[in-house]
Amino acid sequence: MYWEEENSHTAQPREKNVVDVSYRITCRALPVDHAHALSEAVSKELPWLKEEPKAGVHSIHVADSGNGWMRPDNPEDLVFPSRRTRMTLRVPLHRKDDAMALVGCTLDVAGNPLEVGEAAIKDLGAVSTLFARYMVASDQDDEEEFLADIAQKLKALGVRPRKMMCGISKTIATPDDTIRTRSLMLADLNQEESVLLQQSGLGEHRHLGCGIFIPHS
Repeated sequence: MYWEEENSHTAQPREKNVVDVSYRITCRALPVDHAHALSEAVSKELPWLKEEPKAGVHSIHVADSGNGWMRPDNPEDLVFPSRRTRMTLRVPLHRKDDAMALVGCTLDVAGNPLEVGEAAIKDLGAVSTLFARYMVASDQDDEEEFLADIAQKLKALGVRPRKMMCGISKTIATPDDTIRTRSLMLADLNQEESVLLQQSGLGEHRHLGCGIFIPHS
């Protein structure tokens, strides 16, 4: 855990120029590690996506447990999206209309058809606690080194870290590499920092779902 005492600071609201586009989907099954396959499938339909520095692809999240079912640990095992499961892209505001081109498409995600339904635009809320499911970790086994590296990156962005906690370690497989990641929670952010961090993201591989922050619940 990383903990720094708060000091007084009054922040002005930041203009919101990045949004989430949330799609209804119909998909029978996906591999647990589907980040690369999903990114490639989406980018095939939206070729501008990887060129936008503030754009990212959220991995499709299926609840870890429910009715006795537990999310499998093997990356090649399957998870089963429900009717409530959504696919979400984070895009600059000027690309929100372009992102609608996905509606009606059927994506091939590692051999699994994923039908994209209607979409909704969601603003990024200025919440004090944010969570990233995947942050690139250069040394997966050293928590202090990981948090120190994150703190340095946050300060360079203009965010002063106060309370941080890293969590679950995961890997993301690509044809070229296996990317090691950790989850990360940040607390006691002011409104300006919260919006800035969500709009900018942090670290590499945004198109694989890394460095994308969401409200922690």
